[in-house]
Amino acid sequence: MKGYYSRKLHSLLGVIPLGGFLISHMISNYKAFEGGKEGFMGAVHFLNSMPLIFFLELFLIWLPLLYHGVYGLYIAYQANNNVGNFNYERNIRFMIQRITGVITFVFVIWHMYDTRFQIMIGKITHDDLGAVMHGIVSNPVLFALYVVGVLSATFHFANGLWAFLVSWGITVGPRAQRVSTYICMGLFVVMSVMFILAMTGFRDAEFQAAHAVIDIAKTVLS
Repeated sequence: MKGYYSRKLHSLLGVIPLGGFLISHMISNYKAFEGGKEGFMGAVHFLNSMPLIFFLELFLIWLPLLYHGVYGLYIAYQANNNVGNFNYERNIRFMIQRITGVITFVFVIWHMYDTRFQIMIGKITHDDLGAVMHGIVSNPVLFALYVVGVLSATFHFANGLWAFLVSWGITVGPRAQRVSTYICMGLFVVMSVMFILAMTGFRDAEFQAAHAVIDIAKTVLS
């Protein structure tokens, strides 16, 4: 029973609050591809107009993310990967789950520093988020790193959802687990495509114009 409840909490937080946040984040960012700057800003304003948004983010995103990320690093450190000895699909996915978990944790910290943290310290506003993302994805190297981060995050969630269904006794038999594999991997593909399309949407000229305004403001203030 050592660590049983800690792992159960880690698994639960990764699916319910954090998985829900990842999906909502995907939908709001996809608005940049689907609806341009106006669509994206509408999604941003909607989310930030919710009552008690600070406490919702604190208890449904930041604290669960802190626990899931830090404890996940501990799990990854303790993991015994057997891919070299047993080249089975589950062992490979087990190893990739740990690797993508570490990449995702680093990526989330980097992304939040460039966006939410800059809002907190007053350097940008929510209206500047689209311009900030334009500046990031317009750089080929940063765009490639973001693709790696997005693919890691979506795989980690989708594969983690599969493991959650097994460990919580929802998919018990081989057939149920096989079907859930198809569903979860399909979810991984759909989410990855939507996130990458969103990043290409931020490259649009209307976001470029907003980014130029930010650069001018920074020059004046400096």
